[in-house]
Amino acid sequence: MEKENIILDKSFQFALEIINSAEILNANKKFLLSNQLFRSGTSIGANIREAQHAESPADFIHKLKISAKEAEETEYWLLLCKHSTHYPTNEKLISDLKEIQKILTKIIHTTKNK
Repeated sequence: MEKENIILDKSFQFALEIINSAEILNANKKFLLSNQLFRSGTSIGANIREAQHAESPADFIHKLKISAKEAEETEYWLLLCKHSTHYPTNEKLISDLKEIQKILTKIIHTTKNK
């Protein structure tokens, strides 16, 4: 039986929600922001997944730091949507992203201090 990996699960579910949100933006003809949000939002989980097969602890941390940077970029696009007129906002995405960011920070910190 495969061991549960919370950050993998949460980032995958988040990516699915990002896809839905990007489709809503596309339907509203907000193509540029949709593309940016799609790319950064799905990259978080892709880098976390890649980190699972890192070549060393340093490589693991590096890949998770890339995920953290993508999360920061994603937060920027989500906040632009939130604070702009005529853009759909998804508060749950922002909340879920904050949780992912906290978990990433904890994993990076814990791994560095081993």
